[in-house]
Amino acid sequence: MKILILCTGNSCRSQMAEGFLKSFDNKLEVYSAGTEPSNQVHPKAVEVMHEIGIDLTENRPDSVDKYLDQEFDYVITVCGGAKESCPTFIGNVKNRLHIGFDDPAEATGTEEEIYDEFIRVRDEIKRDFGVFYKKNL
Repeated sequence: MKILILCTGNSCRSQMAEGFLKSFDNKLEVYSAGTEPSNQVHPKAVEVMHEIGIDLTENRPDSVDKYLDQEFDYVITVCGGAKESCPTFIGNVKNRLHIGFDDPAEATGTEEEIYDEFIRVRDEIKRDFGVFYKKNL
């Protein structure tokens, strides 16, 4: 089973979703990418995933262009905020899904409030991708 998780920056949500799917089943081929990839995975995303035993320290944002000539069983978009539009993948895909989440990188407030937002989104991603995994894989 080959899965691509797609977002705009590929720095938070798509990286966390990739980490969760790989933790659910190490036989899955899971990749994540963005239409406008960031320079790095967001440090808070790395930190909140590390807290639950998933290591994103070696992950790097990738451009969706890297995957356009590949076939996927699923392409899942995770953009959810009203300010952004989810990218469309034009490659060969058997199933397209959208599982949207708020962007924790957009959070404002104190350091604690921002951190809490990363945890909230992380936990939502775990829940929703857990449901996806149980239903479809």
